[in-house]
Amino acid sequence: MSLSKLLRILLLVAAGLLGSMILCLLGAYLYVSARLPKVETLADYRPPVITRILGDDGALIAELYRERRILVPVSSMPRQLIEAFVAAEDSKFYHHQGVDLGSIARAALKNIRAGGIVQGGSTITQQVAKSLLLTPERKFSRKFKEAILAWRMEQHLTKEEILYLYLNQIYLGHGAYGVQAAAENYFAKNVEELTLAECAILAGLPQAPSRYSPYRHLKKAKDRQRYVLQRMTQEGYIPADAAAQAFSEELVILPRNKPQIPGAAYFTEQVRRYLEQTFGSEQILTGGLEVHTTMNLAMQQAAQQAVRNNLRRHDRRQGYRGPLRTLDKQEQELFLTEQTATWPEAPPVGERLEGLLVKGSKQNLDGANRFLHRPHTPQGNHLGRQSSSCGRRPTGKDRQR
Repeated sequence: MSLSKLLRILLLVAAGLLGSMILCLLGAYLYVSARLPKVETLADYRPPVITRILGDDGALIAELYRERRILVPVSSMPRQLIEAFVAAEDSKFYHHQGVDLGSIARAALKNIRAGGIVQGGSTITQQVAKSLLLTPERKFSRKFKEAILAWRMEQHLTKEEILYLYLNQIYLGHGAYGVQAAAENYFAKNVEELTLAECAILAGLPQAPSRYSPYRHLKKAKDRQRYVLQRMTQEGYIPADAAAQAFSEELVILPRNKPQIPGAAYFTEQVRRYLEQTFGSEQILTGGLEVHTTMNLAMQQAAQQAVRNNLRRHDRRQGYRGPLRTLDKQEQELFLTEQTATWPEAPPVGERLEGLLVKGSKQNLDGANRFLHRPHTPQGNHLGRQSSSCGRRPTGKDRQR
């Protein structure tokens, strides 16, 4: 067989294999594509957000949420924050059409060497697709789906719209979803007030929020911050001296001020129950309601203090005590000790938990589903009324001498 004939055969075989691969890929694309969610739904992006309960003066007294997220437009974010995330997560974001083939190839080689998926190579657009449109499973088939959805997203959304979805959706540790909640969590400030050093800290979190948490692992967080600042320098976003100055700044971690208002717990629990009955738990935990109430915090705290003081004086006058589950075997007496229930150990609103108070040398009661509660006006051998959370009502017959 001549060399030219052999070459023609090899070329035909290669062309056949290439054609088969193209047909297989096309068939897989058509099969998977028909079963993917529509990216048009992202135009109506409505993630879970916080419901806020406000007092009569507009002050925040409580928050209800499933995911702590506060939506902010891209226009309110510092330019350096956006550049930090792009440099660290997807340096070719403004140039690709949803998929970075170079990053995918590098990640594929690393995964082959490791014998499993250890690096994703996903662009920011792919991360949005995975977070909002796909399940979090780590399979090669999901990467194919990500790529298709990312390409479609780039056809329907602008780069700014994709960044809006990404920076408000991403989880950044300690219950914070999105950059505004993270700015409050770590620095107790709004996102527009972040410094370059703080922007680099946040941009270092998406890969592993727990590992790079500035709360728990400050050294690792600083190492990651250095990486982000170096990437920003390499991409031309900031000069080297600005990166060095930002890295040298002392990092002040300030947890956000959580709304824990003394005296408001019972009131806000009543409000929560009313909202749940009216709108349902899903709406109040994800709907971002703003609830204005009639609560005057100063009056509420003054009333609570007055009630507490008078209850203590009344208790001292009457000598009410609650039974302690301890028996002095020598004196054959049931010791009594004062019990004061405070939130959140107190029973739910509208309930009284009951026990049994009897005199005798010894008393054995099955403790399952029965509780002893703070002093109440005795009615025969019982204290209070039957609670919905208890078992049967104990009686004097439960005594064992």
